[in-house]
Amino acid sequence: MAYLVHTAHPQFVSLWLSAVGWALTAVTLGLIQWRVWQVADLTFITSGEAWVGLWRVCFYSHTLVTSGFRVMYCQSMALSDSFTPPEVATAQVLTLLGLVVGFCGNAAAVYALRSVYFGLEKQTPIRRAFAVAGTLCLLSAVCFLIPLLWNLNSVVTNQTIAFPSNFHMPPAPVTQKPGAGIGVGIIGSFMMIVSGVIFILYRNSRLMKLCGSYENPSSEPQNK
Repeated sequence: MAYLVHTAHPQFVSLWLSAVGWALTAVTLGLIQWRVWQVADLTFITSGEAWVGLWRVCFYSHTLVTSGFRVMYCQSMALSDSFTPPEVATAQVLTLLGLVVGFCGNAAAVYALRSVYFGLEKQTPIRRAFAVAGTLCLLSAVCFLIPLLWNLNSVVTNQTIAFPSNFHMPPAPVTQKPGAGIGVGIIGSFMMIVSGVIFILYRNSRLMKLCGSYENPSSEPQNK
C-alpha cells in the first residue's frame, strides 16, 4: 500500500482554511451590519445610523426599544414580505444553502484526509473525495458571493427600500456604506474558493511517480 500522507499536506492546511472560511460565512448570516444607512431624521434613529441585515433592521433609539434590547429597536424582514428587496430575499435563500453545502464540503475533506492518514487507499476513492470536497466548497462560495456582491452593488448605487411605517425607517438614506457583514462574508468566501481549488488539485503518489517516470526517461533501464 502506498504511503500517501506526504501527498496531502496542502489539503490538510486547506481543510483548516476551509473550516475558518465556512465559520466566517456562518457568522455573516447573523450580522445585521450588511448595509449601514446614515439618516438625517433623528426623531427615532437617535444615533443617525441604521443597520440593514438579512433578517432584521436595527438602530439605536432613546424613544423606541425592542423587548430584549436595552437601547436598540429591531424589526424582522421575512422572505414573504412584499417590501423585502430582491437582493435581500435572494441572500436569505442562497446563504442558508451555501452554509449547508459548505458543511458538506468540509465533511468530504475530512473523509478524504482520514483515508489518507489512516492508509485506507484501497477502500476509499481518495481523489474523488477531494474532488467532491473542492466542488462543494466552490459551490458554497458562489452561493455566498452572489448575494454579497449584489448587496454591495445596492450600497454603491445607494438603492432604497420601501420599509413599512412601523419600521420608522426613512424611504432613502442620506448615504450608505457596506457593513461588516459583507466584508466578513467576502473574506470567508475567498477562503472557501482557495481551499476548494487546493482540494481539486490533489494528486496521489502513484500519479506523481508516473509523471516523474515520463519526465525522467533516463531512469528507465536501457537495452544493451
